[in-house]
Amino acid sequence: MRWLVSAVRWARERRLGLSAAAIAVMFVVGVVYLLFGTLRINPVARDTIVRVHLDETGGLLPDQDVTLRGVPVGRVRSIELTESGAVAIAAIRPGVRIPADAEARVSALSPAGEQYLDFRADHNDGPYLAGGDEIDSSRTRIPVSLAKLLGDLDGTLEQVDTAQLSAVLDELRVGPEGPEKLAAILDGGAFLLSTLDSVLPQTVRLLRNSKVVLGSVRDVSPGLASTATDLATIMNGAEQMTGGYATLLDRAPEVYSGIDALIADNSPTMVALLGNLTTVSQMIHKRVPALEEFFFPQYRAGSALDAVASTFRDGGVWGAVSLYSRYGCDYNLPQAPPTLTDFPEPYLYTYCPNPDPKYLVRGARNAPHPPGEEGLAGPPPGAHPLQRSDPTPVGRYTIPTPFGGPILPLPPPPSGP
Repeated sequence: MRWLVSAVRWARERRLGLSAAAIAVMFVVGVVYLLFGTLRINPVARDTIVRVHLDETGGLLPDQDVTLRGVPVGRVRSIELTESGAVAIAAIRPGVRIPADAEARVSALSPAGEQYLDFRADHNDGPYLAGGDEIDSSRTRIPVSLAKLLGDLDGTLEQVDTAQLSAVLDELRVGPEGPEKLAAILDGGAFLLSTLDSVLPQTVRLLRNSKVVLGSVRDVSPGLASTATDLATIMNGAEQMTGGYATLLDRAPEVYSGIDALIADNSPTMVALLGNLTTVSQMIHKRVPALEEFFFPQYRAGSALDAVASTFRDGGVWGAVSLYSRYGCDYNLPQAPPTLTDFPEPYLYTYCPNPDPKYLVRGARNAPHPPGEEGLAGPPPGAHPLQRSDPTPVGRYTIPTPFGGPILPLPPPPSGP
């Protein structure tokens, strides 16, 4: 214990010097902490230098933080101006690994400023940024400047009707609950914006599609105006006929009742009738070209009325008479004597054997046929050329037509004086 008492006695005799030394040591420790802890100055470490190209500085200044997803990882060493914008020299602390495809964004801590350079990546895998790497401006983002914000807001405010806005404000000042109404409007707007922010991709897609739709509406607006005018004319005509419509609606139940009774009375045969109509429709559809040629021939110039009117001109009636007899086709079928009154059934296959198209111009041979049936000028394959149609069915209203001639062969005349 003697050495301890001696040390205390020695320190007491030199207490002023020891106090000064302690103050000096505390000063050195504080300076070291300030330099290496607070200011993060490390003279022995080599930072990773990355050049970040920006279209604008966005308020970024030298000696501001460089962060990775908001965590400080370095400092902005300097800002250099270029012909196309600016370059931020970012010094990143050793050991910090930032993916090479990360996006750099100039962000702000508050509306007052305090910008920093933030790196954002979707993964933590390599490759990583190394010293001397450069990030193109296409992978950088800057905050919207106040001037651009005011410029965009100016276009929005121009669409606000000041008279209507003044009317709204006047209505809010009418009663004591005006502030509550305004607060409800603002709360509703904030709720709407937060909802739209939660579905931002869908909202952006909706706005883009709406732009296309509204552009199409703008392009067809003249046609829409004409359509609206025509619809107005139609509606005016319909308005003038409201009395007829009312009469039609009044009589419609009676007519529909008659139709229902007709369908009810003929329901057993309605299916067969519809089937027959289907068959007839199919046959007519296949022979539409022939029907068109029959009723509306293409070789005739103008209408039938024009053709009739053309015969009366120049004070007279004009016409053409052919003195040559027309060709009569021999159908190669046996002919019964005209005096034979047995009324046989007609032949099924009556075709002209002469293939020349100038004969029977309006006959079945030269009429347009359904696809696949062109050129049929004779009986079907395997058919008997002398086949007759089926006998006429005999019903309760059938008039009998018995043979009115003598019984053949005739008996020989009696012999005698």
